[in-house]
Amino acid sequence: MTSTTSQQELFRFLEDRFACAQACAECARACALSASLVDPGGSVERELVRRKGIMCAEVCDATCRLLAEQNGDVDEPGIRIQLEWCRSVCLEGAHLFDEQPGAEGAAKACRACARACTDFMSALT
Repeated sequence: MTSTTSQQELFRFLEDRFACAQACAECARACALSASLVDPGGSVERELVRRKGIMCAEVCDATCRLLAEQNGDVDEPGIRIQLEWCRSVCLEGAHLFDEQPGAEGAAKACRACARACTDFMSALT
């Protein structure tokens, strides 16, 4: 591997990491907003949507913080686990938000975050 290739891989890694962190932050905001709009005294299904929105926001926030706080020592297995968890929760959230009027933005943010997690996992060695 040449030093140019190594630099290109490093730049891609950092770009993917930043894009993933940004998608997580956007998803956390969208999910928190959607969860706050769901009436907590509503039906069991609406309560499930509210709780999933809160969980998705928390997982995305934790993933964003993990990606932002990593220093030179990359804990690849730990990052992979967090990214997979985030991806899974986001896809579940998107599915639930699809069925809720006014939650299209949250569903879209969830899907974008899941894609960003998948893309970043492929950048890991």
